[in-house]
Amino acid sequence: MRHDDIWRALDALAAEHGLSASGLARKAGLDPTAFNPSKRIGADGRARWPSTESIAKVLDAVGRGVEDFASLVSGAPALTRGSSRGGAGRRIPLIGLAQAGGDGYFDDGGYPVGGSWDEISLPDIGDPNAYALEISGESMEPVFRDGDVVIVSPAAPVRRGDRVVVRTAKGEVMAKELRRQSAKRIELASLNPAHPSYSFELPEIAWMHRIVWASQ
Repeated sequence: MRHDDIWRALDALAAEHGLSASGLARKAGLDPTAFNPSKRIGADGRARWPSTESIAKVLDAVGRGVEDFASLVSGAPALTRGSSRGGAGRRIPLIGLAQAGGDGYFDDGGYPVGGSWDEISLPDIGDPNAYALEISGESMEPVFRDGDVVIVSPAAPVRRGDRVVVRTAKGEVMAKELRRQSAKRIELASLNPAHPSYSFELPEIAWMHRIVWASQ
């Protein structure tokens, strides 16, 4: 557990809830400057760590558990193309997220098809149609960074607050957070607060799958 990872996790948690680091501290009842970048290194150059009490207050304020925070700190176990940890697991198809909007990668139900996919090994997650997407660019920071791999399960139930991969009827594929779903519309929040959120009528969405795992 590294100093940078702890602060990156707090930044990611703030971004997921549409907050700045100061806004997250304020929401948790802390001094608004408690999480400022200037407070992360002391005047003597030594690393300053957030207290466990501060982290507990933050998680309580945003309704998240310690397991969620731990996953933001360390990410999922490292995934390696073509090899599995300890020899266990299975191989699933992998392409870049930027490729996913092209023709020939998914059938009408959103399941991976065709022979153009790479492969990655991971512990079995129980969905025979699971697939992996490799993030490129900076549009999903700080939650997902360039080179991160997300594992997507078409069979996993999708609930408010889940991170999802969505394909529109026009063929655009995006990774977002499900903000709200009604009988008529789906509202999606961007993982990077610098990017816009989206709202679609249900007929505008071809499919929506839940992100169940990420390597970071």
